[in-house]
Amino acid sequence: MAFFVSLVSRWRAAPRTALTCLAISTACALPAGTLPLVGVEAAQAATAVPAGNRNKKQPKIPYASARRTAAGKSSYDAKFDRVVAVLRRDTSLIRNIKKVSKRYKIDPVHMLGAIVGEHTYNYDSLDSAQSYYMKALAYTGVRIEFSLGGEHVLDFVKRPQFDRCNKGKKDSNTLWSCYQRYWQSRFRGKTVDGTRFPNKNFNEAFFQPLFAGQSFGLGQLSPLTVLKMSDAVASTSGFSKLTARDAQAIYRAAMDPNKSLHYMAAVLRDSIDAYRSVGGVDISGNPGLTATLYNLGNPWARASQYRRRKAAGKARWPSENYYGWLVNSRLDVLRSLL
Repeated sequence: MAFFVSLVSRWRAAPRTALTCLAISTACALPAGTLPLVGVEAAQAATAVPAGNRNKKQPKIPYASARRTAAGKSSYDAKFDRVVAVLRRDTSLIRNIKKVSKRYKIDPVHMLGAIVGEHTYNYDSLDSAQSYYMKALAYTGVRIEFSLGGEHVLDFVKRPQFDRCNKGKKDSNTLWSCYQRYWQSRFRGKTVDGTRFPNKNFNEAFFQPLFAGQSFGLGQLSPLTVLKMSDAVASTSGFSKLTARDAQAIYRAAMDPNKSLHYMAAVLRDSIDAYRSVGGVDISGNPGLTATLYNLGNPWARASQYRRRKAAGKARWPSENYYGWLVNSRLDVLRSLL
């Protein structure tokens, strides 16, 4: 068991919550009781966001990322170049990225942007697709459970505070996003029925059974993100739906490139749909924005915040963060891989 804990601990990524109030939106969650409008068409034609960066200079890079890079005696440029070199050699992976992107109706450069961003800022290196596949196999036989204080997450969300989430039939993205919001508003850092709950986000509280970081694999996906995208991937790619009771299957989905690419594409597709439906803008032609949302998460909440800021005259276009800024500034390099 110690071997597996040591193995997975190498894949720690920067907690998304440390980046929650950057760039596209300052909102970390939708108001309690508000559900994401998954699959809803925009009420009006979406306006295409101009290509390129809105910021002339790269926004500030978080300290945690800078510390990791310095500890590895490296630089962001060197890490970017290493990631690009690995991708350029792995022609099979590039073919799969193109194939999966077509299935989800997105430009494959969005997927390259997410991979390059994660491995430039949140992870020290990029392995070959085969290496990630072998790492996924390492979870076979390891007992993993998503729980807090011995209570499984699926039992925890049966509490009355989550009744609104559990009422009616919802897709996996809507359901788990709802659980996430009510944990944030009703439990995080609070005492409920005599029990003090940790001041951690939902993913940190329930989905780190091996204390090995929050995200994994080629796309640095968290177990919670994989669960959210389960229905979208099942309907688009034909994969079996996932359940939080089967943690091994969730980790394999995050780490096996033959599966994780589909979940990555679903995340990117979801961000594009959120801004089209809620924000009234089309970000599909701006990979820096989809990369920013891939980095920050919560695209429906951020799209809602952007819409309010735009209506108040405080924002014209969504803006990229440091991560998305890099992607837009190096688009020529990324497109040369395709």
